[in-house]
Amino acid sequence: MPISSRLVLRLTPTDPLRSSACLTCSELPPKGLRKADESRIRSLQVVFEPVSRIGHGEDGDEYDAGMAGLSDEAALERLVLSGGPLRIDEVVAVARGRVPVELSDEGRKRMSAAREVVERAVAEGRRVYGVSTGFGLLANTPIAPTDLRELQRRIVVSHATGSGDPLDGEVVRAMQLLRARTLAQGYSGVRPVVVEALLALLTAGVMPLIPEHGSVGASGDLAQLAHLALPLIGEGEVEVDGERMPASEGLRRAGIEPLDLSYKEGLSLVNGTEGMLALACLAVTDAVALASMADVACAMSVEGLLGTDRPFQRRLHELRPHPGQLDSARNLRELLAGSPILASHRHSDHAIQDAYSLRCAPQVHGACRDVLVFARQVAERELGSVTDNPVVFGDSGDVVSVGNFHGEPLAFVLDFLAIALTELADISERRVDRLLDPALNHDLPPFLARDPGLNSGLMLTQYTAAALVSECKVLAHPASVDSIPTSGNQEDHVSMGWTAGLKLRRVLANVRRTIAIEVLCAAQAIDLRAPLRPGAGVAAVLERVRREVPPLEEDRFLAPDMAAVEALVAGGELVAAAERAVGPLR
Repeated sequence: MPISSRLVLRLTPTDPLRSSACLTCSELPPKGLRKADESRIRSLQVVFEPVSRIGHGEDGDEYDAGMAGLSDEAALERLVLSGGPLRIDEVVAVARGRVPVELSDEGRKRMSAAREVVERAVAEGRRVYGVSTGFGLLANTPIAPTDLRELQRRIVVSHATGSGDPLDGEVVRAMQLLRARTLAQGYSGVRPVVVEALLALLTAGVMPLIPEHGSVGASGDLAQLAHLALPLIGEGEVEVDGERMPASEGLRRAGIEPLDLSYKEGLSLVNGTEGMLALACLAVTDAVALASMADVACAMSVEGLLGTDRPFQRRLHELRPHPGQLDSARNLRELLAGSPILASHRHSDHAIQDAYSLRCAPQVHGACRDVLVFARQVAERELGSVTDNPVVFGDSGDVVSVGNFHGEPLAFVLDFLAIALTELADISERRVDRLLDPALNHDLPPFLARDPGLNSGLMLTQYTAAALVSECKVLAHPASVDSIPTSGNQEDHVSMGWTAGLKLRRVLANVRRTIAIEVLCAAQAIDLRAPLRPGAGVAAVLERVRREVPPLEEDRFLAPDMAAVEALVAGGELVAAAERAVGPLR
């Protein structure tokens, strides 16, 4: 079987192309290729990535700890589907960077073998689930041969029962790509034209409008995938260049003809975990970005609160060598190195032992990082999995019903991510409170106001952080512990993974905003420590913040300041500023 491989060149952001000393190479798949595999390589893509995007998991394995921006995605000019696995960064490149996608000849060949099996089963009059029978509880209901094609159209229109607001465009584009990838594996028995039609819509920017509610995460994301499939047959609604319209009009404008579905194709379009997987891929990318940002914000708070860097010594963390903890402690050491503020009170009595939100940051941040590594492993495994039902084997001619569409692995990961990220926000808010409380912030004015009393300073930012964290705690309740049977109890256990993914997106936004509030408050605290200055890493971040948000001299409208810092966090600019000063963070 041909292999797709990518050579990833990871470079430091300070000198991305000229210094050979800063270049490391790794071949993907991680274990490399055997000599016998060399003749089976289909293509080799070269992608440049900053070395700052690398962290270390168990056994020294690397994982991509990249920010959520598009700098590395832009290096991928096009993506070719051959039936092999995808990587998370490729999904994000298509979802956010709108990289074009095409089906290779190899992908068409893989699909054709399974398609022959389906057509032979129809010609022989065999009873095959979803081909010549009804669906779900109606699996034992035979369908007349003259209705087999109509059956496939009807499953799409009948299952499109979503409600609520439309999904974000990036989620829809990720789902379009992932559904095409699954079908291109050659285990679904659909014609290549189905994948080509999916990719034609994606390339033309004809985005299906998919309501956010309706999936229980077993038999995959049936309702959402049905809405995804509707425009292929000229049904439903789409968005083109921001304009909402009937799918038939969107197809007409794009010059795309509606597709007449054939045997099994409607079933294969709606059956799978691509909705949950799309949410997981985007969430992992954003969560890993926030893990690095949390270390940066914490370092700023350590400076502002006259904390100590003693608890971050490498020898201390090697006594409890959880990978994420080691990486977080290293980041804090690098960010605080050479700090005049820390040096000014290194032997003061108050520096003997900091509060947990400072001293235990590597342990808390690191535990969250380890969850992200696990989540990434599960998502990338799913990116090479077959989740259709039934599965068609082109080599043996077997068509076998299976339960690979059940979303439990993804549901657990999506819930676990929400729990871990909530802890990042929780500990960040505690640092915000210490920065503002005159009883805890070591001689800084109340609420970091220059003239407290007349000015309230940053008092209310902590209220906002508290509200965000409280909501995160509600949303962190796992959806995957719930199950409500469907389809007349044929589907008597479901994962609720889609719900887990939806609430995770809100958690991510709340965490980003909470960390931005910490950065805003810590920046003000550091300014109030003048003429003492922070270490180079924190100073670089402070300078980047001050280019957008001036110090608070007197009370002003603060919501724009908070939004400006949040934008810096979301764009990865603060981590990038720190790395330009101290080198790559993990």
